[in-house]
Amino acid sequence: MLRNRRVPQLAAVALAVAVTASGGAFAVAQTSDKPTRSVNATAAVAAPPAGVDGAMRKALDALPKSDGRYTVAVEDLNGRAAAVYGGTGAYDTASIVKVDILATLLLDAQDNGAPLTAKQQKLATAMIRSSDNAATNALWKDIGGTKGLDAANKRLGLKATHGDPDGHWGLTRTTAADQMVLLEAVLGDGHSPLTAHSRAYLRSLMSTVEKDQRWGISAADDGKGPAGGPALKNGWLPRSGTDLWDVNSIGRVEYGGRTLLVAVLSDGQPTYKAGVDLVERAAATAVKAFVKAE
Repeated sequence: MLRNRRVPQLAAVALAVAVTASGGAFAVAQTSDKPTRSVNATAAVAAPPAGVDGAMRKALDALPKSDGRYTVAVEDLNGRAAAVYGGTGAYDTASIVKVDILATLLLDAQDNGAPLTAKQQKLATAMIRSSDNAATNALWKDIGGTKGLDAANKRLGLKATHGDPDGHWGLTRTTAADQMVLLEAVLGDGHSPLTAHSRAYLRSLMSTVEKDQRWGISAADDGKGPAGGPALKNGWLPRSGTDLWDVNSIGRVEYGGRTLLVAVLSDGQPTYKAGVDLVERAAATAVKAFVKAE
């Protein structure tokens, strides 16, 4: 039986940021949210069986202690089960927000009854495939910045994702559970405000990111699925005030005959590499435990 699950509203955090050219962003202040017990929360998705939730939690708890904090969400694409680990605290999106920005742009195009312009398509390709920040800045203006993103997220069903009040896209705040809602809308097979054409376009870009950006949740893909490999977007953000890193990865993978939506968010990582290693280890561990327990 399907039921709705609620995500607590989390306030957006205002921070100053300077965007880099390589997909990250430098922020000059840091905040933290104390993690609480995980609450499974995606709109109209089946409540997780205790075995799935418990198995994923046990497997992740058994990993070596890491610096900073992280959260993982996994959902079976058919909607049978979903689980969230690591609390309901909010994290900076860094460049994973580029998926949200493109979804917003596509919603606007649908509303206007017109396709993306050739220029917008070129910018969208650079934004997703190579995580180009200049392209993102241009499309951020096209969607109306924070106001446009927040309005689109209401339509997409996100409850705990908020754009930065000062308009810095990389400092949008989100939760792993809300990223499941976004992934359902852009990569799922069910009902979505986005048309099938818009979703196919998003997935085609996320499935063809540049080689050096295919890390992250792709570590959980076993390469045996019919979907042609993982579709993903990663984000990384070095914090100038602390020299610590936010490292995130979201997308769709195939494992054990299942198609899964996966999100891993982290912050407080000592280096970019440490963050990548943590995200990949957490994604692979969570997915294996999730599928085994289903």
